[in-house]
Parts: sequence; structure tokens; C-alpha cells
Amino acid sequence: MRSVDSNSAQPSNAPRVPLWMRELPYGLVLILTTLGVAYTSYQQPVAVFWELLIPVIALMCVGVGWRYASDHDARLTLIWMQVLHWLAFLLLMNLLFLPSVQRILNASATGLAILSLLALGTFTAGIQVRSWQVCTLGIIMALGVPATAWIERSSLIIVLFAVVLLGLGAVVWRHWHRGHAHMSTG
Repeated sequence: MRSVDSNSAQPSNAPRVPLWMRELPYGLVLILTTLGVAYTSYQQPVAVFWELLIPVIALMCVGVGWRYASDHDARLTLIWMQVLHWLAFLLLMNLLFLPSVQRILNASATGLAILSLLALGTFTAGIQVRSWQVCTLGIIMALGVPATAWIERSSLIIVLFAVVLLGLGAVVWRHWHRGHAHMSTG
């Protein structure tokens, strides 16, 4: 009995999608989540932003899980599972925006609570659609909760660290650029 190695199978006629294009949806969701938390942490919480981000994540999860859905019924199940999953998180997020809750939570705490919910929702959706990338996105979001809290407490240190990193980056770039130019002329 011979096993078939997927790498030795006949090449597909389908065009290969570059890695950055395959990873783009995950990066986009991470950037949007980070921007939303940053804005919510320093301004009044904006429910509309989160209400628009959840369908984006849900669509990404459906797109990722689509390859595992073998027939029409499996695809409908996938869609309904994601819709119900994200509606539950949307409902809970909207509960955080109720005036009685906002009297207790400040904008910073609301942003962290929403990021925690998105992290949990994204991670569990990743399990549902069997995607390590979506699970990793959820883990990164979860790690962003303590990081965001630390950044809010240590903003001066962060600015100084960023300036030092930019300075070191400029020195390394200049050294590399000079060495590279010297090699090409010699």
C-alpha cells in the first residue's frame, strides 16, 4: 500500500496566491482591532466600529472554513454556526455599552473588555473552522489585553523606547546601505 505525498501530486492549474495575499485578511483584522482598541481607550467607546468589525471577522472565518465544507449542507452549517457565534459576541459587546455598565467601566476598561471578547471569539471561531491562523490571531489579540494595559500605564517609556529603536534602526540601515554601496562599487 503506497501513500500519496501531497507534494508529489500533479501540479494544479489554479494560480498560486502569494503568501502575503493569503495572510492579508489576518493582518487586516489585527490592524483594525488594534486601531479600535486604541481609539476606544482614549476616546468615548464607539459601538458602531465593533459592530462593523464583527462581520468582517465572521466573513474571514467563513472564507477560511469553506475549504473544509464538503457539500451544500456543510457550507450552510458553517455559515449558521459563524452567524450565531458572532451574534452572541455582538450581543455581549453591546451589553458593555449600556449606560448602566458605562457608569462603572471607563473607556479604557471598555476597550480592554471588548478586546478580551474579540480574542475569545476569534480563538473559538478558529477552532470551529480548523484554522491555526485564526486561532493565532485570537491569541495575539488576547496578548494585546495586558500589553494595552501596560502601554496605557507606560506611554512615556514606550515613546522613549520607540525613539531608541528608530535611532538604532537608522544606524543599522545606514551602515548596511554604506556597506552595500561599497561592495557594488568595488
